[in-house]
Amino acid sequence: MKGIKNTLFLLLLLGFYSKTNAQNITVDETLTATQLVQDILINNPCANISNVSVSTWDFGNGKSFGRFTSGGSTFPFANGVLLTTGRASAAVGPNTSILSDGPTTWQGDADLEQALNIGSSSINATVLEFDFLPLSDKISFDYIFSSEQYLLNGTQNQCNFTDGFVFLLKKANTSESYVNLAVVPDTNIPVRVNTVRGPGSICPPANPQFFDAFNGSNHPTNYNGQTKILTAKSTVQPGVLYHIKLVVADQGNNLYDSAIFLGGGSFKIGKDLGSDRLIATTNPLCFGETLVLDATESGTNSYKWFKDGVAIFGATNPTFTVSTSGNYAVEININNSGCISTGEIKIEYAAALIATGTTLVQCDPEMDGVTNFNLTQANVAILASDASVVGIEYYTDNSATTQVPNASNFNSPAATVYAKVTNGSNCSKIVPITLTISNTNPTVTPIAFCDEDSIKDGLRAFNLNTEVTPQVINGLPAGLNVAYYSTATNALNTSNPLPNLYSNTTASQQIIWAKITNGADCYSIIPVTLIINFLEVPNFDDENIIFCEGLNTIQLSVPTGFQTYLWNDAIASTSNSITISTAGTYSVKVTDANGCSDTKTFNVIASEIATITGVTINDFAGGANSVTVLFTGSGVYDFSLDGVNYQDDPTFFNVPSGAYTVYARGKCGIQVKEIFVLDYPKFFTPNGDGYNDVWKIEYLQKQNRLAQVHIFDRYGKLVFSGTGDTSGWDGTLNSNPLPSSDYWFVVILENNRTVRGHFSLKR
Repeated sequence: MKGIKNTLFLLLLLGFYSKTNAQNITVDETLTATQLVQDILINNPCANISNVSVSTWDFGNGKSFGRFTSGGSTFPFANGVLLTTGRASAAVGPNTSILSDGPTTWQGDADLEQALNIGSSSINATVLEFDFLPLSDKISFDYIFSSEQYLLNGTQNQCNFTDGFVFLLKKANTSESYVNLAVVPDTNIPVRVNTVRGPGSICPPANPQFFDAFNGSNHPTNYNGQTKILTAKSTVQPGVLYHIKLVVADQGNNLYDSAIFLGGGSFKIGKDLGSDRLIATTNPLCFGETLVLDATESGTNSYKWFKDGVAIFGATNPTFTVSTSGNYAVEININNSGCISTGEIKIEYAAALIATGTTLVQCDPEMDGVTNFNLTQANVAILASDASVVGIEYYTDNSATTQVPNASNFNSPAATVYAKVTNGSNCSKIVPITLTISNTNPTVTPIAFCDEDSIKDGLRAFNLNTEVTPQVINGLPAGLNVAYYSTATNALNTSNPLPNLYSNTTASQQIIWAKITNGADCYSIIPVTLIINFLEVPNFDDENIIFCEGLNTIQLSVPTGFQTYLWNDAIASTSNSITISTAGTYSVKVTDANGCSDTKTFNVIASEIATITGVTINDFAGGANSVTVLFTGSGVYDFSLDGVNYQDDPTFFNVPSGAYTVYARGKCGIQVKEIFVLDYPKFFTPNGDGYNDVWKIEYLQKQNRLAQVHIFDRYGKLVFSGTGDTSGWDGTLNSNPLPSSDYWFVVILENNRTVRGHFSLKR
């Protein structure tokens, strides 16, 4: 039954649609199935139709199929055959209601379900089928698929429902499977609502280029949308009986009907002349190539050939040979019965390949007449002669049957090989490649260098371009280029060249290979021996020499026997020794017969006798006295207090009291000074035994004669006063012996230094 369209369509209907002015399709349900097939769908003298049948639903007052006409509307087909999943008469526009006419008891079709791979979910199937005997090898029908399921404002769930249509073909009276011809062009995708749909609705588009439109209310049909005109086509065997089955059905449920409009008289038979030969599809004919078009059909036929729509004079044979670009067509009058079979093909020619061959010149370092050629080096010249070339293969013969297995390493004498060049249209051409062997083999004497870097080990860095190449190309023609390799094989193959800044890996001597080229041609490959000498004089370390000022000169010398000497003195002396009178840095560069050198440096350091300017004495420290020598002078000095034991430090520690001679010794002499280190005794024993009978500070009188000495008993009573010249205290007061006890003293030195301490008197 019909339901009312959505509000948008009603508004459009009220605002823009006038029933009296509408132009819609018309539908006639009175014709039989045979009439529809024979007179409407086929309508062609080439047809040989039989065994026509239709499967439908009897609505009582209507059918699901019939004949349609455009009715003066804009519908693309003037007339044809209509198959629907509901009432055929309901297909007439305008598009103002939803068509859901088929009952739930109206079954689907198993062949459609298999072709669409939808299980057993079809319903409301209209089936039109017949047998057909083709007279040529191609058939085609035009159709439009329309459906109410093309919803602009549906729900997301409705996107999953999809009615379908199949155009099934197989050989009649056989068990072979059907082939579905109703597919999206150039694919095997069946035409259904969800495989051909335009943008603009809630459902995703699919192959939108084949979708016509979502329909408004003012449309010649009562369906929500339809495809563009599509073509079902196939190749067949002439004279073989085929069975055609056309089916349209709902999927899932009986709601939202669909329909197939088959173009009246759109049935065509034709002759397959092959695929178009186009540059765009990379299969054009190649320059100079011809193609025989064969339209031969069985029977007594007449043929007429056309180029670009114009009949070709005298071209009435079943075959025609093409030699130029154009649109070619043939008309075949089958058995001269008026049944015309046509065939078409478009022919384009690729541009002529203009690639030319070249010559490769390779070297033969072994001089045996055979060498390795890198044939791919010819690619540059070939591509330069023809930019359209996209592929190059090398063969040993000019028929391109035996391919060179490894074109980058082809061992051969002088010969000719062949390059098969191919362009983007897969057209090819054979060009010769001449292989020539260069027999020019100059010799290079070993090239000697000196290793004068910081480590003399026979290894050094080379600038090959500036240090080696001038000697390699000396005497050769101008314009040659040189590259270097570790092996002759690498040089032949131009692989892994050595860097220009190269360091040898074998000490003292190494062979590298120079490849001399003249442009792209190999001029020669020769070994180059690099010899790395070095001079390392034994015991030639730098030396520090002390030069005593006041002495006139000293002599600096190195061993004799070298080729040359060069000093850095003011006159650039060239002997093995020089005499100098001033301190400084002097170096000499000695060179041997190989031109290698070694250098020795003399650091001549000025020195003089030290001048002792004073001595700092920290005494009266109870044996922990220290002495520091103060001095001036340019030199390196050491110091001593006994003339035997010397130290670099001018300060002496833990010096006992006593008289000392200070020595300041340098490379140029010694200076001395007498000193006294003072300290006081810790005790004395005035018992008359002649040993330690008086308490006195030794050597005080030597440098502090006027020093004041005061001694006190434990109660602070002065018991003795004297000077540095005093012979000492005998332990008495007013000639009376004082008892054993601790006594305190104060010494005021001449520099007003005050020394305090205490000692013991023991009896």
